[in-house]
Amino acid sequence: MDSTLVEMFRHNLWANLRLLDACSTLTPEQLEAETEGTYGRIQNTLVHLLAAEGHYVTLLTGVKPERPLSDRDPLPDIDVLRQYAENSGKMLIEIAQEDPYETTLKVAYQGEDHDLRAVVPLVQAIHHANEHRTHVVTILSQLGQEPPELSVWAYDDETSR
Repeated sequence: MDSTLVEMFRHNLWANLRLLDACSTLTPEQLEAETEGTYGRIQNTLVHLLAAEGHYVTLLTGVKPERPLSDRDPLPDIDVLRQYAENSGKMLIEIAQEDPYETTLKVAYQGEDHDLRAVVPLVQAIHHANEHRTHVVTILSQLGQEPPELSVWAYDDETSR
């Protein structure tokens, strides 16, 4: 039986892909839209969100993406972001299935090694993604676009059938 954490990462992947699908219909000008109180432009926010997921995967596995995402111009298009979302999302699900709760990572921070419980970057990945998906949904609403429903209720409705 899968854990709650595994289901959270399944939702995370589903929500990321659903948001990317909604953004795939935006014009280049709309992808550059931003709203006060959010991370920044839609496309930059999506890149930031998925680059961070790749970083968490690397932190947890030591495996680096073949080509890391960058929020420098030129920004990757939605299709490239979708590939990153699928890859990092599936990896995070696999990591969560291994039940890493008791695992301790050795990480370098500010030139010193530290112990870090593996569950910390996993929980941070969920928190970080929710925060930045909310930023993009806010900007979409400000543009007059109908944002996708990303709730766990919608996820359950769509995936439990």
